[in-house]
Amino acid sequence: MAETHVLFVEDDDVIREATQLALERDGFAVTAVPDGLTGLESFRADRPDIALLDVMVPGLDGVSLCRRIRDESTVPVIMLSARADSIDVVLGLEAGADDYVTKPFDGAVLVARIRAVLRRFGHASGGRSGGGEPEPATEGGVLVFGDLEVDTEGMEVRKGGEQVALTPTEMRLLLEFSSAPGTVLSRDKLLERVWDYGWGGDTRVVDVHVQRLRTKIGQDRIETVRGFGYKLRA
Repeated sequence: MAETHVLFVEDDDVIREATQLALERDGFAVTAVPDGLTGLESFRADRPDIALLDVMVPGLDGVSLCRRIRDESTVPVIMLSARADSIDVVLGLEAGADDYVTKPFDGAVLVARIRAVLRRFGHASGGRSGGGEPEPATEGGVLVFGDLEVDTEGMEVRKGGEQVALTPTEMRLLLEFSSAPGTVLSRDKLLERVWDYGWGGDTRVVDVHVQRLRTKIGQDRIETVRGFGYKLRA
């Protein structure tokens, strides 16, 4: 089996070299570069399986780099931020990142987060990752909610007959909602099922992805139930 190729963009030499060694010890192939422009060139040349982007890198900052990558690919992206409460976290998620890790980080935690992202990308068509209830039976695997059609077998979404481009994380999020329309799903439950978190996570990840999904399938399709979570309007 081919090694998973990681693009790692980090301008701090010590962090870049130490993290590269740690990832390589865990079996990853790593391309580590010190700035965003080189990172974009490496991404286009090598087409890695996942990208780790520090927010504050020279040339082209991590948020802008994430946006450029997302314009070209649905490859998973994890942002690295020095502050958990930084606006950069939200900006990175809004730019299309799938998750983020706060620095300083433990190497084992980073590896766990990378593997969690890769698992859900590898099983984007698999519905809930936690075993949960089975998907509802549908004719041809297509769920219909007004003008929204979710093809759970072909992994395609259409709104008003037009195909909607979703990232794998957005698709998994929509599958969770569409498997239980009208049911309120808490942020913690979505973190567990979509992000494969076996531990507490930052619910901003959920909120930003819900907002991104709303812009694609309709602002009114996913309802906020204040104090509890979200639900899909049937």
